[in-house]
Amino acid sequence: MKSLAELESIRQKAKENLAARNNGGRKVVVGMATCGIAAGARPVMNALVEELRVRGIHDVSVTMTGCIGVCRLEPIVEIIEENGDKVTYVKMDPQKAKRVVAEHIVNGRICADLTIGAAEPNKEAKA
Repeated sequence: MKSLAELESIRQKAKENLAARNNGGRKVVVGMATCGIAAGARPVMNALVEELRVRGIHDVSVTMTGCIGVCRLEPIVEIIEENGDKVTYVKMDPQKAKRVVAEHIVNGRICADLTIGAAEPNKEAKA
Protein backbone atom coordinates (compact mmCIF):
# COMPACT_ATOMS: atom_id res chain seq x y z
CA MET A 1 0.00 0.00 0.00
CA LYS A 2 1.53 3.26 -1.11
CA SER A 3 -1.18 5.88 -0.68
CA LEU A 4 -4.35 6.83 1.15
CA ALA A 5 -6.27 6.39 -2.11
CA GLU A 6 -5.10 2.78 -2.33
CA LEU A 7 -6.11 2.21 1.32
CA GLU A 8 -9.55 3.70 0.60
CA SER A 9 -9.92 1.41 -2.42
CA ILE A 10 -9.13 -1.65 -0.27
CA ARG A 11 -11.59 -0.43 2.37
CA GLN A 12 -14.36 0.06 -0.19
CA LYS A 13 -13.86 -3.42 -1.69
CA ALA A 14 -13.96 -4.98 1.80
CA LYS A 15 -17.22 -3.15 2.56
CA GLU A 16 -18.77 -4.40 -0.69
CA ASN A 17 -17.75 -7.98 0.06
CA LEU A 18 -19.16 -7.75 3.58
CA ALA A 19 -22.43 -6.28 2.29
CA ALA A 20 -22.71 -9.15 -0.20
CA ARG A 21 -22.52 -11.63 2.67
CA ASN A 22 -25.14 -10.08 4.93
CA ASN A 23 -28.20 -9.07 2.91
CA GLY A 24 -31.72 -10.42 3.40
CA GLY A 25 -33.82 -12.65 1.16
CA ARG A 26 -32.46 -16.00 0.13
CA LYS A 27 -29.49 -17.39 2.02
CA VAL A 28 -26.43 -19.28 0.90
CA VAL A 29 -24.79 -21.17 3.75
CA VAL A 30 -21.29 -22.61 3.33
CA GLY A 31 -20.00 -25.30 5.69
CA MET A 32 -16.78 -23.86 7.09
CA ALA A 33 -15.80 -26.31 9.84
CA THR A 34 -12.29 -27.74 9.61
CA CYS A 35 -13.56 -30.52 7.34
CA GLY A 36 -15.08 -28.01 4.92
CA ILE A 37 -12.08 -25.72 4.96
CA ALA A 38 -9.71 -28.65 4.38
CA ALA A 39 -11.85 -29.73 1.40
CA GLY A 40 -11.79 -26.25 -0.18
CA ALA A 41 -14.81 -24.39 1.22
CA ARG A 42 -13.04 -21.02 1.42
CA PRO A 43 -12.47 -20.70 -2.36
CA VAL A 44 -16.06 -21.88 -2.88
CA MET A 45 -17.41 -19.17 -0.58
CA ASN A 46 -15.22 -16.54 -2.23
CA ALA A 47 -16.48 -17.63 -5.68
CA LEU A 48 -20.11 -17.38 -4.52
CA VAL A 49 -19.61 -13.89 -3.08
CA GLU A 50 -17.73 -12.69 -6.16
CA GLU A 51 -20.25 -14.14 -8.63
CA LEU A 52 -23.14 -12.52 -6.77
CA ARG A 53 -21.23 -9.20 -6.74
CA VAL A 54 -20.38 -9.37 -10.45
CA ARG A 55 -24.01 -10.10 -11.30
CA GLY A 56 -25.25 -7.27 -9.10
CA ILE A 57 -27.32 -9.58 -6.89
CA HIS A 58 -27.79 -7.91 -3.51
CA ASP A 59 -30.78 -9.75 -2.03
CA VAL A 60 -28.90 -13.00 -1.27
CA SER A 61 -26.83 -13.35 1.89
CA VAL A 62 -23.79 -15.60 2.05
CA THR A 63 -22.95 -16.91 5.51
CA MET A 64 -20.76 -19.54 7.13
CA THR A 65 -21.72 -22.35 9.44
CA GLY A 66 -19.89 -25.12 11.24
CA CYS A 67 -20.07 -28.78 10.35
CA ILE A 68 -23.16 -29.70 8.35
CA GLY A 69 -22.60 -33.35 9.21
CA VAL A 70 -21.60 -35.13 6.02
CA CYS A 71 -17.86 -34.51 5.99
CA ARG A 72 -17.15 -36.92 3.13
CA LEU A 73 -19.24 -34.68 0.82
CA GLU A 74 -17.51 -31.37 1.66
CA PRO A 75 -17.44 -28.61 0.57
CA ILE A 76 -21.18 -28.30 1.19
CA VAL A 77 -23.35 -25.31 0.22
CA GLU A 78 -26.99 -24.93 1.21
CA ILE A 79 -29.37 -22.59 -0.59
CA ILE A 80 -32.26 -21.61 1.68
CA GLU A 81 -35.19 -19.96 -0.06
CA GLU A 82 -37.29 -17.29 1.66
CA ASN A 83 -40.05 -19.86 2.25
CA GLY A 84 -37.60 -22.16 4.07
CA ASP A 85 -37.08 -24.69 1.26
CA LYS A 86 -33.50 -25.88 1.22
CA VAL A 87 -31.25 -27.42 -1.44
CA THR A 88 -27.96 -28.97 -0.37
CA TYR A 89 -25.11 -28.97 -2.89
CA VAL A 90 -22.11 -31.22 -2.23
CA LYS A 91 -18.53 -31.71 -3.40
CA MET A 92 -18.47 -28.09 -4.52
CA ASP A 93 -15.62 -26.19 -6.14
CA PRO A 94 -15.44 -22.58 -7.38
CA GLN A 95 -16.68 -23.48 -10.91
CA LYS A 96 -19.66 -25.41 -9.53
CA ALA A 97 -20.38 -22.48 -7.20
CA LYS A 98 -20.57 -20.10 -10.16
CA ARG A 99 -22.88 -22.54 -11.94
CA VAL A 100 -25.19 -22.67 -8.88
CA VAL A 101 -25.39 -18.87 -8.88
CA ALA A 102 -26.18 -18.76 -12.61
CA GLU A 103 -28.65 -21.64 -12.74
CA HIS A 104 -30.23 -21.81 -9.28
CA ILE A 105 -30.08 -18.30 -7.88
CA VAL A 106 -30.52 -16.35 -11.13
CA ASN A 107 -32.74 -18.70 -13.15
CA GLY A 108 -34.45 -20.76 -10.44
CA ARG A 109 -33.30 -24.14 -11.81
CA ILE A 110 -31.84 -26.51 -9.23
CA CYS A 111 -28.58 -28.16 -10.36
CA ALA A 112 -29.83 -31.66 -9.48
CA ASP A 113 -26.57 -33.34 -10.47
CA LEU A 114 -24.71 -31.38 -7.76
CA THR A 115 -27.15 -32.08 -4.90
CA ILE A 116 -26.81 -34.44 -2.00
CA GLY A 117 -29.54 -36.58 -3.57
CA ALA A 118 -27.36 -37.22 -6.61
CA ALA A 119 -24.32 -38.00 -4.45
CA GLU A 120 -26.22 -40.22 -2.01
CA PRO A 121 -28.89 -42.10 -3.97
CA ASN A 122 -31.50 -43.93 -1.92
CA LYS A 123 -29.80 -47.17 -0.94
CA GLU A 124 -33.15 -48.85 -0.19
CA ALA A 125 -34.16 -48.45 -3.84
CA LYS A 126 -31.28 -50.75 -4.82
CA ALA A 127 -32.42 -53.59 -2.55
